Amino acid sequence: MSDETTHFGFQSVPLGEKQGRVNEVFHSVAGRYDLMNDLMSAGLHRLWKNTLVAMLRPPRDRAFRHLDVAGGTGDVAFRILEAGGPATHVTVLDINGDMLSVGRERAGHAYDGRIDFVEANAEALPFEDGSFDAYTIAFGIRNVPRIDVALREAHRVLRPGGRFLCLEFSKVDVPGLDRIYDAYSFNVIPRLGRMVTGDSESYQYLVESIRRFPTPAAFARMIEQAGFRRVSHRPLTGGVVAIHSGWKI
Repeated sequence: MSDETTHFGFQSVPLGEKQGRVNEVFHSVAGRYDLMNDLMSAGLHRLWKNTLVAMLRPPRDRAFRHLDVAGGTGDVAFRILEAGGPATHVTVLDINGDMLSVGRERAGHAYDGRIDFVEANAEALPFEDGSFDAYTIAFGIRNVPRIDVALREAHRVLRPGGRFLCLEFSKVDVPGLDRIYDAYSFNVIPRLGRMVTGDSESYQYLVESIRRFPTPAAFARMIEQAGFRRVSHRPLTGGVVAIHSGWKI
């Protein structure tokens, strides 16, 4: 048995345990996940996701096959379908069935034939090489036990010329805002989670996981090591989040 460890928030845990713990977090909060995103970010997550889709620019005049990973509730997928043409198809993949159930319910019949929901692991995507034109992951990569493996899988399933986009919390780079952000994150968000979902521990983990995520420069190197080129990142809201971009060339 491997004795390799990873982090779960500020804790060090056996690598094989992290995914199960993350699953429990999202099982606990799935039903009110999107509401909590609105409350925690004062609605800013909607603008960040809009920016992500604007950078993606799904075409309106041709077929476009997209993979949205860790997107169970459909928040990013629906935006892509609205922005793209009638031949845009989005596969929503998530390891958590509860999150996918929320997405299916939200989608209803609005996008019949243009969206499907797949329960699978970002580290072992059940698709052939070169299956997709683009790949997005929003606020999910930091929950993956082996980020390097997930990035290589992203590269594998993209066609040549395909684009990888990752929206993730980042490092605040505005003096003064960093202290305010830390105080808000550790003192307000877990309490808010307890009030809205009855679960403060899951949101304590989510806050801690943000602090453990690599710096933008370090994450950019990981994206390059996975095989992507023309790697860049764009900070938003003073560095609270960043959109990371790479191309399969």
